[in-house]
Amino acid sequence: MVSPSATCNATRWLSIVGIGEDGIDGLTAHARRLIAQAALVVGGARHLDLAAPLVSGQRLAWPSPLQLAFEQIAARSGEPVVVLASGDPFNYGVGKQLMQRFDVGEMLCVPQPSAFSLAAARLGWSLQDVAQVTLHGRALEGIIRHLSPGARILALAWDGSTAAKLAALLTSRRMGRSRLTVLEAMGGPQERVRSALAEAFDLTDIHPLTTIALDVEADVAAPLIPLSSGLADDLFEHDGQLTKRDVRAVTLAALAPRPGELLWDVGLGSGSVAIEWLLRHGSLRAIGIEARQERADRALRNALALGTPDLKLVLGRAPAVLADLESPDAAFIGGGISEPAVFDAVWSKLKPGGRLVANVISLEGEARLIDLFGKHGGELVRIAVSRIEPVGRMHGWRSAMPVTQWRVTKS
Repeated sequence: MVSPSATCNATRWLSIVGIGEDGIDGLTAHARRLIAQAALVVGGARHLDLAAPLVSGQRLAWPSPLQLAFEQIAARSGEPVVVLASGDPFNYGVGKQLMQRFDVGEMLCVPQPSAFSLAAARLGWSLQDVAQVTLHGRALEGIIRHLSPGARILALAWDGSTAAKLAALLTSRRMGRSRLTVLEAMGGPQERVRSALAEAFDLTDIHPLTTIALDVEADVAAPLIPLSSGLADDLFEHDGQLTKRDVRAVTLAALAPRPGELLWDVGLGSGSVAIEWLLRHGSLRAIGIEARQERADRALRNALALGTPDLKLVLGRAPAVLADLESPDAAFIGGGISEPAVFDAVWSKLKPGGRLVANVISLEGEARLIDLFGKHGGELVRIAVSRIEPVGRMHGWRSAMPVTQWRVTKS
């Protein structure tokens, strides 16, 4: 962040000014000068109205999508331009999108407190102990991964209906005693703070500009998403096409997810491997490739139920549908490894240093992995799992079909 004494000049011609619900009254003298001197002021209609007493240059309301305005901003390069944003522009704000088009050396950012900071201040919560998520423009189910007993969550609402929908979701997942606090239009004359239990949520007339604070309380039988790999098999809807829990945990360890990486799950099936990949870190991405519509639909239902609505799906048969996809950092082949063209297509697109993991149970599939191991190296591992099952009035071990796993890193 540039110091408050910095000024807009030909180098730093693009200023991003955070503005709150208190309008120009909450701005520093420096932020006011930037707006008053701007040849172009860009922002949402609400922000432009809040700053109107200071604006003397051209006004530009964000189009949809907002990137359509970027070329108009770029055309003013070297002139003073101000982009108005909510609170902290680099906390779920427009700053990220602007950075994809403009260089940081061209920018001067003057932030205000974010909605998360304001909510924490109202409630006396320490931000470092709170999960911070946005539900604005995103699936409500994205919050599921954060739901655990005792958790505190701050969520940016999409609109005035978000809180009631979240209360219904919590109640359906046996978390009805959780408390939702609705913080509306913080910092402005319409600010209001109200709360209710999820199972008895009755708040109405909620302002669209809302942050929701959530204190989670869960019943013993509530379906929780643990931090470990190897979710229980019965958490997934499936038709038998499921990488079982113990093998899945080993598979995730072999895939070794790292922040920001992209996984291809070729032969998605129920989606269990891709879903668990996404659960490891919020920055991870996954594309599932599945030829059968009913399995693809099932995988997407699992993704919603387990809090990973950002799973991307490509419907079609590999390798034909792989050519135009973004190159992955890791790939899992759960089906189709016996077809040479599938492996060749995946291997050619896998980034250098990327990891590939393939699982098979048939002798023919194992022969294929042995052949690939001979050509590309890596590791071959046989995973054999036995479970206790009743034998009459006693118990004995029943062995599942062993899985042969090939792991390799592309040099």
